[in-house]
Amino acid sequence: LNKLFFFPPLVCLLLHQKKNMADTAQLVARLEQVAQRLETALARVGSGGGGGSGGAAAGGATGASVEGFQEILDGPFQAYKAASASVGGDVAAQAELVDKAFQAQKAFLAMASQSKKPSEAELPPLLSDTSGAINEIVTFRENNRRSAQFNHLSAVSEGIPALGWVTVSPKPAPFIKEMVGACQFYSNRVLKDFKDSDPKQADWAKSFVAVLEALHDYVKQVHTTGLVWNPKGAAPSAPAAAPAAKPAAAPAASKPAAAPAASKPAMGNLFSELAKGEGVTAGLKKVEKSQMTHKNPELRASSVVKAEDKPKAAAAPKAAAAAAAKKPPVFELQGGKKWAVEHQENNRDLVITDTSIKQSVYIYKCNNCTVQIKGKVNSISLDGCKKTAVVFEDCVASFETVNCQSIQMQVTGTVPTISIDKTDGAQMYLSKDSINAEIVTAKSSEMNVMVPKDDGDFVELVVPEQFKTVYNVAEKKLVTTMNEIV
Repeated sequence: LNKLFFFPPLVCLLLHQKKNMADTAQLVARLEQVAQRLETALARVGSGGGGGSGGAAAGGATGASVEGFQEILDGPFQAYKAASASVGGDVAAQAELVDKAFQAQKAFLAMASQSKKPSEAELPPLLSDTSGAINEIVTFRENNRRSAQFNHLSAVSEGIPALGWVTVSPKPAPFIKEMVGACQFYSNRVLKDFKDSDPKQADWAKSFVAVLEALHDYVKQVHTTGLVWNPKGAAPSAPAAAPAAKPAAAPAASKPAAAPAASKPAMGNLFSELAKGEGVTAGLKKVEKSQMTHKNPELRASSVVKAEDKPKAAAAPKAAAAAAAKKPPVFELQGGKKWAVEHQENNRDLVITDTSIKQSVYIYKCNNCTVQIKGKVNSISLDGCKKTAVVFEDCVASFETVNCQSIQMQVTGTVPTISIDKTDGAQMYLSKDSINAEIVTAKSSEMNVMVPKDDGDFVELVVPEQFKTVYNVAEKKLVTTMNEIV
């Protein structure tokens, strides 16, 4: 009888004590997390924010600077390198240059964590390794325009200038976000082309975007208003890895060694100009009313603006240099997958036959030409063309133009998407089968769409160029509508 009476209260007591112990453990864990967050916040506040102004806690903030960047190298960047090695080819070669650029930035951040903020004149030499590595990546892309992985190379080339955030204040994170958008213009092409056929290519495209997004989050958290310097540090000096590169170049021939040496100051000057902020436009010359073509019809008629004699004399060598750099025309199928039509001049008889659904067409730097594409192809791209017309039957993915002037496009079959980017003057003739095509435009003007009528004629419609954006207070977002005057 006693056991039955006392046993239930004893069990309740033990259970109650066990519950209290579990609650206490959870409370201690939460307090430890809060303490870590407070320590990080105090270190950032003590450092004085961006631009190098700081207080007594600069050591903690600068330590977080290097450690945070190392986390990017150990995480998303390692995934990007592994994906690049898996894809291989030019992508793997370019990844080595990207690794060099990120290692240069790591060395620069380590130097900044131990140094006071330098003057604007002292900053470019400190960035010579980073700017030189960025220039190598851009040059690699330009030297491999005919590569089957050109979109891959372009995605990295357009995104790598994000490392220039160290010269931007007071908002470096939005600058990186702009570079992410530029990168995605090409990485989305890779995703579209290989999403189903080759998943590792799609994974590669996502991996580099993930690196830039991780860099954005890191800068937003640690360098919110600009690069954090150490106010109690010594005078800044070039990172330790920088002097080692010069002796290595000494045994090389004099002409090849001159190119890298000349490129670094040029990119360094760019960083210096970016660091000026709004002052970068201070040296621009004001255009007088007598030089404005819209106020002087006679200037439009002659296409010449009056200038001094010296600039006119200097124009002749530039024209001669441009003529000397003219490249031979290209019209060939490369690797069985890519039709290359490049540097064609005044050729109206360019016809591509024997096409397949796995082939793409790349038209580059053509002037006053007409290209006819028979059959069904995967995609068609125009890059840097002037007064060029393209007539094609069927396109599986998309028809794209970038950096073009006065182009015409006519589809006789089907095309799901038409992309117009940085193009002035585009006439798009649709067929009845492609009347539902999506037309995506960006930074372009003078765009017209010709829609077929039942009688075989076309009706011309203008693509809007002007938009109006207002802030909606109720929904707390921006609302953009087409301007009535287009």
